Amino acid sequence: MKKQLSIAFAANPRTWPILEGRAVAEGLELIPSVVGPSELFWRQLKYADFDVAEMSFSSFIIALSKGDDRFVGLPIFTTRRFFHSHILVRKDSGVAKPEDLKGKRVGVTEYQQTGALWTRGALQHEWGVTARDCEWFMERTPELSHGGATGFKPPAGVVLRQIPTDKSVASMMLSGELHACVHYRGHANIVNRSNVELSVHPDIRHLFADQLGEGVRYWKKTGIFPINHGMVIRRELAEKYPWIAINLIQAFNAANKIADAQRMDHCEYHIDTGLLPASAREALKTTIVKHGIVANRKTLEAAALHSVEQGLTDRLMKLEEVFAPSAMEM
Repeated sequence: MKKQLSIAFAANPRTWPILEGRAVAEGLELIPSVVGPSELFWRQLKYADFDVAEMSFSSFIIALSKGDDRFVGLPIFTTRRFFHSHILVRKDSGVAKPEDLKGKRVGVTEYQQTGALWTRGALQHEWGVTARDCEWFMERTPELSHGGATGFKPPAGVVLRQIPTDKSVASMMLSGELHACVHYRGHANIVNRSNVELSVHPDIRHLFADQLGEGVRYWKKTGIFPINHGMVIRRELAEKYPWIAINLIQAFNAANKIADAQRMDHCEYHIDTGLLPASAREALKTTIVKHGIVANRKTLEAAALHSVEQGLTDRLMKLEEVFAPSAMEM
């Protein structure tokens, strides 16, 4: 008889095959829920709603570092982005280059979230702008934040102010109370209030005019394509049934293959119509999103380093204490 597991994640092309049953975890009957990431992480950290769940990598290692050992990590990584290339600034802010963020008021949905971690890491290592150089304003209330569930306190020397509940990152950007914001998400939900597409507003622009070019530059220099979310499983399940972690990773690898095949089918239409050159075919065959620790160790270790550098964890978290032992060689 198959073992039942409740599992929750955000829906995207790389998880739909799991939801639709086209990618199967051997020996498991998955009971899936589709939940937006912001809400999901808060629910899992606060209430442990699911056996397996998508999880903010930053929030997870913070919780672990503080002794919360309810979960163990699974190296399944469905979302990546060059987060710093998406910094938004007001056009009248005087911020023309990353170094100009020093002394500025910067909004963030949640200070400890992984996208903000990566953004601050890039600012520090690429341009010498540390978290202490800015004045931070956080939108989520302590009751509805991941930090509220992990016991987060602002790191020493960091000025972090709470945005009043009658305001949001979006409203303060539009009013000029903020000069910039990082990892902005304009979709209100149970934990977020901002609900404006700032990037198209006439008073707002991206700090990097060529976002794609900046991502390519960072990738070529560092070899890091930042990971946003991983997954976690209840520790007692991972310890009692080590095979579960392996079978889940294999299922998500299968889902990846399905998603890649669909992507190539779509790209072939563009090539056939001349919208893409035939030479693009080989580049598009390259799999960018890969699960497992072996393929992602450098990026994961960079995230752990940024966390301790920024005072989110009080020690460098080793991957061996973050992920299920049965998954370490995958």
